[in-house]
Amino acid sequence: MENASNPQLETTRLEAVNSYLRALADKVAEVVPDLGKIRALIDEYAAIDASTSAHSATWRKVNAGHVPGEWLTTDSSSPADRLLYVHGGSWMSGSLEGYRAHAGRLAAETDCAVLNIDYRLAPEHPFPAGLEDCDRAFDWMLENGPDGPGRARSTFVAGDSAGGNLVLALLLKRRDQNKALPKAAVALSPATDLTWSSPSIQQRAAVDPILRAERIGTVVHAYLQNAAAVDDPYVSPLFGELSGLPPLMLQAGGAEILYDDSRRFAEKAEAAGIDVYFDTWPDLPHVFQMFAPYLPQASRALRRIGAFVHRGRDERGA
Repeated sequence: MENASNPQLETTRLEAVNSYLRALADKVAEVVPDLGKIRALIDEYAAIDASTSAHSATWRKVNAGHVPGEWLTTDSSSPADRLLYVHGGSWMSGSLEGYRAHAGRLAAETDCAVLNIDYRLAPEHPFPAGLEDCDRAFDWMLENGPDGPGRARSTFVAGDSAGGNLVLALLLKRRDQNKALPKAAVALSPATDLTWSSPSIQQRAAVDPILRAERIGTVVHAYLQNAAAVDDPYVSPLFGELSGLPPLMLQAGGAEILYDDSRRFAEKAEAAGIDVYFDTWPDLPHVFQMFAPYLPQASRALRRIGAFVHRGRDERGA
């Protein structure tokens, strides 16, 4: 059972997070187009308080099928139960170091060994390089764990924002190729429609503290570089045929322009007969989960993810 909430603390901390993210968005805008500086700033996405960089996991670097990565485990992690984590960052930023604490907290909540990967980034490596790396790393994770070679007992995938997009695209790609699928998947604030036609992109632009609607077209151009159409299902998973996917959990904040990307995908998945849990958080910003434990709502959201993964491991076969 989740701990009782403290509404006053939650409100105060949320206001602080939103102010922090607005300032971060302004800093990013100031350094455009310096990609190195943008990447450094995105690595500070959750750096509002020292607590957000703390975690109980141990980690070690690994070569995951020629994809750089690291295993994160806690004392309760089962080496045979493995979760591939795909970080966000607009397909152009994000790093192992920037996501280490977040991945470590997921290891603690899920009791899985978490494989956090450093997939190739655009614009140096446009689509489909990142998706190919996710696929390669998942294949490797099936046969290798934190203790060395060995078949996985259960596997999961999770990711946020652009990483959530890659997670959903990975499910479609592996299903289409008749490859092994994870037992369940988690997508946090995923971008599912790169035509950017979700109503919330305009409707929630005034309240989203970090994502700028006027810049998302530039991001897509850098990611795709004419390698695929924006409505290709491996680019925009919302346009894919969703039958045959494993159980899904999508979490989205009510104060983000990508809210309807999650809502629309969840509705389509449910219509396709998929077991889907759409977990909404009113007034919360994009990928708020990274602000745990400073933001109490983030900690509660991670506990829900942990419960979802535990149910998948216990109830859904191999």
